[in-house]
Amino acid sequence: MFDPKDLYELADDAPELHDPVLLYHFDGFVDAGGAGRLALGHLLAELEHRVVARFDVDRLLDYRSRRPIMTFDTDRWVDWESPELAVHAAEDATGTPFLVMNGPEPDREWELFAKAVGELVERLNVSKLVTVHGIPMAVPHTRPLGITAHASRPELISTQSSVFGRVQVPGSAAALLELRLGAKGHDAVGYAVHVPHYLSQAEYPTAAVTALEAVTRGTGLVFPMEKLHEAARRTTTEIEEQIRASAELSTAIIGLEQQYDAFAAGAQKENLLAEATPMPTGDELAAQFERFLAERDEE
Repeated sequence: MFDPKDLYELADDAPELHDPVLLYHFDGFVDAGGAGRLALGHLLAELEHRVVARFDVDRLLDYRSRRPIMTFDTDRWVDWESPELAVHAAEDATGTPFLVMNGPEPDREWELFAKAVGELVERLNVSKLVTVHGIPMAVPHTRPLGITAHASRPELISTQSSVFGRVQVPGSAAALLELRLGAKGHDAVGYAVHVPHYLSQAEYPTAAVTALEAVTRGTGLVFPMEKLHEAARRTTTEIEEQIRASAELSTAIIGLEQQYDAFAAGAQKENLLAEATPMPTGDELAAQFERFLAERDEE
């Protein structure tokens, strides 16, 4: 039998916490607009934090699928950027302690990883696990971003109509944590932000804002949001500039707005993923944004 404790190292000075929330996101699975990555990255950049546990990435990752960056200087190798999958302790804007777990999604031993996280959840007295990420949807950026909430218990999320029925999708380590830990009685919640499909490959800070606002509503945690709001405003301005420069793109966005408004009004019974109503594809809209994305990469 493999021991889950072999997968992580707990800091000697790990704090004794009282029912903290654990926010988590892993890079590697679907995250349209970088919603989850930007959200948790923003928190770690804005709040003081310290590592309380590290996972054994040598054991969990396949370096050939995601090769770490190495630095070559003239005639020799001088450095390499080791990936880190860790749990951080932080405090929100009101001084409430919470935890953040982020890093690359494990490539192997998902079941043992879930057991290891379960041990840390019990050791750190976690009251609720919350994950966020983005999913591409046929929605315009000019309307409020929707959210699909899911949880280990229905009572953990507010009543809302879902655009999904019963579906089968490729799995993720984040989803498995919710499934396995929820089965053991731990509260686990997830928020999937609906990101315009033509922006799914770009960094879209508005999606991260929406994700963190959902976390605040679901947990009571309060985060510093000024810089993220500013990044969202700046990105929206750049998007609008691209739209004004293209009549074709403007027409496509209007079509999406009409479809969104019809759905919101209840006139359209099909969900937003259906293709019964003609709509511009993500590829067609993304083609119009190639210059926009290239300019953002340069910045």
